[in-house]
Amino acid sequence: MDAPLLYEDADLIAVAKPAGALVIPGRTADGPVALRQQLEAARGAPLWVVHRIDQDTSGVVVFAKTAAAHRALCAAFEARTVRKTYVALAFGDLPGERAIELPLTDARRGKARPAAPGEPGKPARTDVSARRRWRLPAGVVTEVEARPLTGRHHQIRVHLRALEAPIVGDPLYGKRTLRGAFAEAPPLRLALHAARLALPDRPPIDAPLPDDLRALIAWLDATAEVLP
Repeated sequence: MDAPLLYEDADLIAVAKPAGALVIPGRTADGPVALRQQLEAARGAPLWVVHRIDQDTSGVVVFAKTAAAHRALCAAFEARTVRKTYVALAFGDLPGERAIELPLTDARRGKARPAAPGEPGKPARTDVSARRRWRLPAGVVTEVEARPLTGRHHQIRVHLRALEAPIVGDPLYGKRTLRGAFAEAPPLRLALHAARLALPDRPPIDAPLPDDLRALIAWLDATAEVLP
């Protein structure tokens, strides 16, 4: 099982989910074995799902070890006392820091979109900070730290797309990043990684950047102009 242990105590277990893995079983019985099932089989004990990240996203995922811990952890997420930090590569020029406050609503085929003026939508906020930037012939790529204060469906992906800076390799919201500028890059997947999860009364849980995203950054360093 390619999900390294990051943290464990009497209440929970945290692992580094690889990109492509499902947190819970999919809709079809013949689909891939979900991460929860793999962990339960390896440990010989049931686990409770506390939260999820997209299948194509890598990074920290937490499971509760008891029903009581599950209730407490779910309450912490609902009360927004859990601090989440993601790293993403966005195909757009996003210097400095900004707060994206843009209500979201459901869209077709399992997607989300910004709510139109006057349309009901769920409040959503993502704070974004630029970490590094590179200039390619087709445009600028920004490595961003994204801190979602809410947990809406595809929130970071839709918020960055609304800034005309879709995440590199995003098949739903960034199709133009799959062509042209990245034709010679290492194989692309959604360049989004759940890097840190800070739960109440516990040390922050960090997931190192996986090899595929490190390779993409190394390609940018070697190929593109590094911007100040």
